[in-house]
Amino acid sequence: MPQSAKIRIIAVLLLVAGGFAGVFASPYTIIPFLPQVPYRLGLDLQGGTHLLYQADVSSIPSVDVAESMEGLRDVIERRVNAFGVSEPVVQIEEASGEQRLIVELAGVREISEAIRLIGETPFLEFRTERSAEERQAILDAQAKGERLGEDAYFIPTELTGKYLKRADVQYGQTGIQVLVTLSFDDEGSLLFENLTEQNIGKQLAIYLDGFPISAPVVQQKITGGQAQISGNFTVDEARELVRRLNSGALPVPITLVSQQSVEASLGQAELVRSLNAGAYGLLAVALFMILWYRLPGLMAVFALLLYTALLLVIFKLVPVTLTAAGVAGFILSIGMAVDANILIFERFREEMKAGRTLAGSIEEGFNRAWASIRDSNMSSIITAFILYWFGTSLIKGFALTLGLGVVVSMFSAITITRTFFRALKLPDGKITRFLFGA
Repeated sequence: MPQSAKIRIIAVLLLVAGGFAGVFASPYTIIPFLPQVPYRLGLDLQGGTHLLYQADVSSIPSVDVAESMEGLRDVIERRVNAFGVSEPVVQIEEASGEQRLIVELAGVREISEAIRLIGETPFLEFRTERSAEERQAILDAQAKGERLGEDAYFIPTELTGKYLKRADVQYGQTGIQVLVTLSFDDEGSLLFENLTEQNIGKQLAIYLDGFPISAPVVQQKITGGQAQISGNFTVDEARELVRRLNSGALPVPITLVSQQSVEASLGQAELVRSLNAGAYGLLAVALFMILWYRLPGLMAVFALLLYTALLLVIFKLVPVTLTAAGVAGFILSIGMAVDANILIFERFREEMKAGRTLAGSIEEGFNRAWASIRDSNMSSIITAFILYWFGTSLIKGFALTLGLGVVVSMFSAITITRTFFRALKLPDGKITRFLFGA
């Protein structure tokens, strides 16, 4: 046997051992920690928390509402991802003219923890000073019980945390005072420049979550998109504020409307039924392959088991969040993995009927079947990519597991199955040809 063939056989055997040891606890696993790594399950399979927020878009022009809500959704997705929440579902909903945000967090049982993940993200805004006449008018109206919710001293502006690029902790000239510096993007830099130019000699207040934290007097026009907050911070308070700002300042303020825990009883029942269906299907496919293709069918079953183990290992390593739809995509990919073997085995038979030797039929069968396998699997991969790109979270789970399954199945059918055949080295005789179904 050539040295290269021996190396390929050893590599495949190591892959077999590593795959199964990665799925099941074993002292011989190549990656020792992998058997202890749990599979990541979605909200429908393990339960979690469902939160409904209402966004306050009253100060945003109607033409900018949709863009602001998209920004809000992106910020909250980054926020919960940073805390390790698996595959969060963050959706925008418009009901009765109100903008709402639905947040579903898989595996988060403590509702207070989920609210903390979302709610501690600050809403940063800049406000300009009102004139003395307008301020007095508002104060007089408030004394009469009118316009109580209006800020009598400062007017909200367009410059909010939506335009924030980065926040940092710095120290003043004395080295004692702690400052928080803000850097804006290009659009925010222009807004800040205009605000400082129009309010020289006046206060420009910085509000966080609706409360003023600093109101410096503008001395001159400030360019470059750099601002600073000079509140009476301790070092820890400044670092906490910077961390919160950098993790995503909300472009619009939100208020929690409802909260509830989601149980996984329905999802668990669906998972059990799906796994049972997958096991029965795998058994039926294995019996068909062995009875119809005999020895090649038996080797295909071994390759299929290895394919299943490898894919489960990939689900752990990526990691892939498994939903009920994702499990369905995984089971479907098992059937598609067998399809490649069937194409190869039918080519075997055609070549053996044409008078080729057993070894020649095997090599020619793989070579001629590759084009059909490549084309059919590429169409499946493209479909899975489109579903993942444009689909919702439910469709994305299905598309991801299906796409990964198709990629691994190509490797399983072409590399692993061929290595098994090359390792057999059976004599070309009647018995062998009968075992190969010819």
